[in-house]
Amino acid sequence: MARSNGHCMTMGTASTMASMAEALGMQLPYSATWPAVDARRYETAQRAGQRIVDMVESDLTPDKIMTRDAFENAIKVNAAIGGSTNAVIHLLAIAGRLGVDLKLDDFDTLIKDVPTLVNLQPSGKYLMEDFCYAGGLPAVMRELGDLLHRDSLTVTGETVGENVKDAPTWNRDVIMPFDQPFQEAGTGTAVLRGNLAPDGAVIKQSAASGQLLKHRGRALVFDSPEAYHQVAADPDLDVDEDTVLVIRYCGPKGYPGMPETANVPLPAKLLKRGVKDMVRICDGRMSGTAYGTVVLHVAPEAAAGGPLALVETGDWISLDVPARALTLEVSDGELDRRRAAWTAPAPHATRGWTRLYTEHVEQASTGADLDFLVGGSGHEVPRESH
Repeated sequence: MARSNGHCMTMGTASTMASMAEALGMQLPYSATWPAVDARRYETAQRAGQRIVDMVESDLTPDKIMTRDAFENAIKVNAAIGGSTNAVIHLLAIAGRLGVDLKLDDFDTLIKDVPTLVNLQPSGKYLMEDFCYAGGLPAVMRELGDLLHRDSLTVTGETVGENVKDAPTWNRDVIMPFDQPFQEAGTGTAVLRGNLAPDGAVIKQSAASGQLLKHRGRALVFDSPEAYHQVAADPDLDVDEDTVLVIRYCGPKGYPGMPETANVPLPAKLLKRGVKDMVRICDGRMSGTAYGTVVLHVAPEAAAGGPLALVETGDWISLDVPARALTLEVSDGELDRRRAAWTAPAPHATRGWTRLYTEHVEQASTGADLDFLVGGSGHEVPRESH
C-alpha cells in the first residue's frame, strides 16, 4: 500500500480531507489524488503559487469560495467517494469559522440522492493511486452532474462546472457510472438521534454490516479504551455477538481531544468463533480507514454529562439506522436518578493549554472547535456576538 514516500493510500481521513478541500473549491483540480512521487505534484505546487498571487490581485478571498453551496458540494462529494466520518467534524468547524449556516443533519439530508461511485478501500477494493489514474475527483464531480452547485466559484477563478466539464473517466471499475453505482444512494454517513444521542451521532453505513443496521443488545460499558483493551482478550469476558460495546469519555473534553479510539477490536473470544463485527458506540472518532458497525461522535459526550455517561452494563440499547434512531431503553425517571448521582470526571489539567481547550471546546455535533473562534475568521465579528 505504501511503496514509496506518499500520502494516505485509502480513502482515510487524509485523502478525504484533501478531496474535501478540492470539492470546496479551495484546492486545484486533480490535486487531491496525485501520488506524492508523481511529477504532477511539483507542477501543482508551482501552479498553486501562481494562482495565489492572481487571487490576491483579483481579491478572490476564501469567503467568496466557501459558501453554503460549496459546503453542500463537499458533503455530496464525500458521500460519492465513501469518505471518512471525520469530514463531518472538519467541515462543521470550517463552516463555523466562516459563519456559514451548516448543521449536522445536513450530512444526512443532502446525501439521500447521492450514490457511492468510487470502488476504493475501505468501502471497496482499490487504492488512491487507482482512483487518481481513473480520473480523480473531477471525474466524480462531473458524474454527479446537477446534484452539485456547478456555478460555485473555485480557486481557479472558474466555477466547479467549468473545472470538470471535460474531465474524463479512464476506469469504470474504479469510478462507476451514476446509473450503475458502487453502492446505492443514501448509503453514506447517517445521522442518528434519540435519548442516547440528543444532539446527534453518526455512522458510516458503507463500512457497517447490513444485518447490524437494526440491532438490539445489552450494553457492556467501559470508561476508556484502555479499560476495554485490558480485558478484550479475557476468555471469560461476559460478551456475545449481540452485546453492544460502549466506550465512553473519548470525546472532545473527555480524552481530551477526541482521538480515533472508537473502533475498538472485537473481543478475542468472539474473533475465535468467527464473529467479524458487532455494534460499538463511542463519543470519540475512528480512522477513515476503519470499518465496522460503529456509532461515533455521540453528543453530548459523556464528559459533558451526556446520556452516554449514564449507561450501565446490562442496559438494553436499540440501534435503527433506517429510522435514524439510537435509543437507551431506560425510563426517564431512572435516567434522572442516575444523572443526579453522576459526578463529572476530574479536570485533565488545572492550567495551560489543556485547561483552556477543555473549558472552551465545543461538542462534535457543532465541529469540536474552540467556542471563542467560531464566527471569527475572515471578517470582523461584533464583540457582543460572543
